[in-house]
This record gives sequence, C-alpha cells and structure tokens, in this order.
Amino acid sequence: MTIKFGLIGGGVMAEAILSRLIDSGTYQSAEIIVSEPQTARRDYLQQHYQVIITDDNKTVFTSAKDAVILAIKPQIFSAIAQELADIPATEHLPLIISILAGVTLKQLEAAFPQLPVIRAMPNTPATVGAAMTAMCLGHYAHAEHENIGKQIFAAIGEVVEIPESLMDAVTGLSGSGPAYVALMIEALADGGVAAGLPRDIAKQLALQTVLGTATLLQETKMHPAELKDRVTSPGGTTIAGVSQLEKAGFRSAIIEAVKAAKVRSQELGS
Repeated sequence: MTIKFGLIGGGVMAEAILSRLIDSGTYQSAEIIVSEPQTARRDYLQQHYQVIITDDNKTVFTSAKDAVILAIKPQIFSAIAQELADIPATEHLPLIISILAGVTLKQLEAAFPQLPVIRAMPNTPATVGAAMTAMCLGHYAHAEHENIGKQIFAAIGEVVEIPESLMDAVTGLSGSGPAYVALMIEALADGGVAAGLPRDIAKQLALQTVLGTATLLQETKMHPAELKDRVTSPGGTTIAGVSQLEKAGFRSAIIEAVKAAKVRSQELGS
C-alpha cells in the first residue's frame, strides 16, 4: 500500500493526530509512516497503531506522497531542516505542515525552498477529536494543499484558515487556552469543596457545567453575555458570584493571559 502521510516526531500531539486520522478513515495504518528517535516510543506506536515506524527522518520525507507533519520541538527545527535539506530536488516531495509554535512561514520556506508549506496550531483536545486548529498557507501552497491540510485537521476537530499575522494570537488563545480552562475547572471544584461538597462530586459538577455551557453556546450560537444575563437574576446567587469575579479582575486576568502567551509566542519565533 502506498505511504501517503508522514509524521516527523512521535510525541503526544503526533499520536493524537495519527490516531484520529486512522479512526476517521482519512488514512489507513499502512499509509502512515512515523519517525521517532526513541526505540520504546517507536515500538509503542507500531504495536498500538500498526503504522510504519523508522528512526530516519529522510525516509518519512521521501516516502509520504500527500503530506508530512513536523511534530518536533521548535528548538530542534533548524537541525531537522538541515538534515532534510540534503534530499535531492528530483525526489517527489510532499506538502510540509508545521505545528511548531513560533516557527514562521518565512523560516519554513527558507528551510524547504519552493515546497508547499502550511503552518498550523492545533491544541491538546486533539486527543479526543475536539481540537481547534488554525492554519495559514505558504506561497507555494495552493487549493489542493489547502484541502489536504483541512482534511487532516478536520479529523481532530475544527479548523479555520487565518492570515499568519494572527497566528501568535491563536497560540495565546486556543493554543494555551486549555490550560486556562483547566485552571478554571480546578478552581470551580475547589470552590465546591470549600462550600462543603465532596471532592468527587465537586469535580463532576465543575466539569459538566463547563462542558454543558460550551455545548449550549456552540449549538445555539448565543453570545456568552446573553447566556450570562439569562442566568443572572436580580438580587440572586449568580450576580453575587459574578460581582466577586469582577472585584477579583477575572475577565481582565484571562485577557492578560492570552496577551502574555501571544507575546511569548512572538519571542519564541524571533
């Protein structure tokens, strides 16, 4: 069977992507090749997903016909790019998709001259098929490459195309956002415990409240402020809680967190 899709790097995000691609039927196991330096990790991926594994990044680059995702640490991007630069230009080379925070299209296109490149930022809910991915296309990426990219990321959740100028903001919001939401859920559960609830019940209540609220907003397309107003009755319990959040600067803290993460993303790419 022809190898169509490759991953350079076999970490958590890479596993999330390949598992959803297989589950969705986008690619079959025998059509996927993964390079990973750690023997134990290679063995795990091969046994668990029946994909082709290798420790040679060049093999992935020259084998995959559709696309290769770079799922490595940004700090080793230059070394990997230099390694792959030795591949003869006469070889069939695939669409290159980077999910590396802070690595720009300019850097990618300098590393892979005249090749179609997509820069993307998925987030950790990819593990359960609920990711939010933003992507932007390089100069040599055309409609067929855009379709491949959207098909890949649709397998792990939702995908939007944006100009690259917004990618650091995406990193600050949806890229880092799961951590902010996890902190809020933890705080809600702790508040429940402080109010007298057993820990397991407080956690269940917090999780389902966040999940249910997000689902309601998504399905009804209601503005969050409208839902907040509907729940907040005059002189009631919710307005008492909202008042405390306002005093503590809750909204401002979230806004500043997104902005700080955006700045850090810019620093990583400079």
